[in-house]
Amino acid sequence: MKKVFFSADPIWANQILGLIRIIVGLFMIYHGWEIFDKELMNGYVEREIFKDVSSARFLVYLGKGAELIGGILLTIGFLTRIACIILAGTMLFIAFVMGQGVIWYGDQHPFLFVLLALIFFFVGPGSFSVDKNNR
Repeated sequence: MKKVFFSADPIWANQILGLIRIIVGLFMIYHGWEIFDKELMNGYVEREIFKDVSSARFLVYLGKGAELIGGILLTIGFLTRIACIILAGTMLFIAFVMGQGVIWYGDQHPFLFVLLALIFFFVGPGSFSVDKNNR
């Protein structure tokens, strides 16, 4: 027992990484599912940040679509690195353009999703993934 808790050796690393990847993917699907709520999407388009942007509607739908598709890919662990690039890019835009870079207090969640995407990009999908089975 001493060995497990006081050691730097991983404990079920691939399984836990896979479980966390699935949970993060489901969170992204949840956020991306808003693409099917027209009223909510119109509210996003009307935000101050998009006031003078002619392609505001396209950007909002592109962002929510990226969350949905990236979340699905991440959940099943298929094309994990591509999904991570899509999600990290989307969340970086939300954190630093829409959220004006206030990542220390107000808008931490998008930036935390960026960090999680970077972990999966560099470490891989872990267990329970389509990608893992293709190696």
